[in-house]
Amino acid sequence: MNGRALYPGSFDPVTYGHLDIIKRAAEMFDELIVAVLKNDAKTPLFSADERVKMISRAVSDIPNVRVDSFEGLMTDYAREKDCHVCVRGLRAITDFEFELQYAQTNRILSKGMLDTVFLTTSLEYAYLSSSTVKEIARFGGDISMCVPEFIEDIVYDRYAEKKKS
Repeated sequence: MNGRALYPGSFDPVTYGHLDIIKRAAEMFDELIVAVLKNDAKTPLFSADERVKMISRAVSDIPNVRVDSFEGLMTDYAREKDCHVCVRGLRAITDFEFELQYAQTNRILSKGMLDTVFLTTSLEYAYLSSSTVKEIARFGGDISMCVPEFIEDIVYDRYAEKKKS
């Protein structure tokens, strides 16, 4: 496929599952924008700027991937960036219902200008979510199979800071 695509998400933190989707989507499109959502309704472990920096480092070897952040409606951001395709990952059938509604809503909000491409997560990452990573790390468990080593260190450091305060 040609053109520019958008892969939006919280990425708090980015996992090997996210990176799998990023690498595969980057092969499909001329440019992939990984868009980190700034969401005041949630209390993320990392700020949007910190997440952008982590993802940027993790994908630094993929030349056609750009990392950015946005707030508000993803469809407005997609219009601003002239993206007509949204990439979403599916881990399990339970993700499909939510993602289908999300895709249909985005298509309506964009007046038919934004389509969604679903990529199924590779089997070795089907269990993986940022929430799972944070839960394991919060209790001192091993997250080395979930995230790159430098992110593992950052996550453990953040929980150590939280314990001190």
